[in-house]
Amino acid sequence: MSLISFPADRPLDLIALGRLCIDMNANEINRPMEETLTFTKYLGGSPANIAIAAARLGVRTGFVGKVADDQFGRFIRQYLTKEGINTDNVVTDRTGSVTGLAFTEIRSPQDCSILMYRDNAADLKLAPGEVKEDYIKQAKALLISGTALAKSPSREAVFMALEYAVKHGVRVIFDVDYRPYSWNSLEETGIYCRMVAEKSDVIIAGREEFDLMEAPFGELRHDDWYTAEMWFRCKARLVLVKHGSKGSIAFTKDGKTYRAGTFPANVVKTFGAGDSFAGAFIYGLFQGWSVDRCQQFGSASASIVVSSHSCSDAMPTVEQIEAVIAQHSGRNDL
Repeated sequence: MSLISFPADRPLDLIALGRLCIDMNANEINRPMEETLTFTKYLGGSPANIAIAAARLGVRTGFVGKVADDQFGRFIRQYLTKEGINTDNVVTDRTGSVTGLAFTEIRSPQDCSILMYRDNAADLKLAPGEVKEDYIKQAKALLISGTALAKSPSREAVFMALEYAVKHGVRVIFDVDYRPYSWNSLEETGIYCRMVAEKSDVIIAGREEFDLMEAPFGELRHDDWYTAEMWFRCKARLVLVKHGSKGSIAFTKDGKTYRAGTFPANVVKTFGAGDSFAGAFIYGLFQGWSVDRCQQFGSASASIVVSSHSCSDAMPTVEQIEAVIAQHSGRNDL
């Protein structure tokens, strides 16, 4: 029996919920933002990137979110449709909100930063009444991105979707996706993310993100195994701790631990790695693979995306990921 059993006979494998925005990636690499003159536009937002990553691999994917009634909002909807992602529950805001923008600075492969514009962003205006129960129950799994919890009414919309998922046996995958500029305080972040994590079947986060959920409750130990045990006492069956360039550690409720390294890459920028990893990892779960194989697949996908100028456009196919794995098949540290 698979570690994560997904409900059968659903028209969608995965529905992602959360941020839909625009990435403006600097064309002048190795320059500070102050001297950068041109940018290339891509679809952005962590849950959007994960949805695209999964869809490129053949996962039947949908999205719950909100876009602005502007040119960028129309671009986002068209891009999702082109990628085969169902947009039946992507709502257009009519209140004058704008599409969130992320300008990226690529000074070096190790020195990358993001300048965010998130005031009056459409994705944070998704209301609870705009989340359709009939849509959520069509999926095998719901991916919740933590950034959607940062503001109301999006926060309440997340909990509405979560309740529908639990009600209809939809597996919940929680990607914490902590962005400090979105939140009022660390305590607020920890409390709301913890409330979602308690009802999640799979939790994916970096070490620092798990610390955020532990610190407000006096449970901070910086210990991966302690963290996993804490969430296993709730609903989680799989807890994956990301350690950046050092790889990842996955813990399962049956007491097993899996470690994975990273693949060599000609790194252009650091962002996008986590999203590509998550999309490929989730694909592996749907295939019923072992956890370590899912990790390997995710790590290979991440190596492809960090070697590219874009995130969403660079999400690889199954064949591209398998080629990377085959190329490094002799290594025992992956």
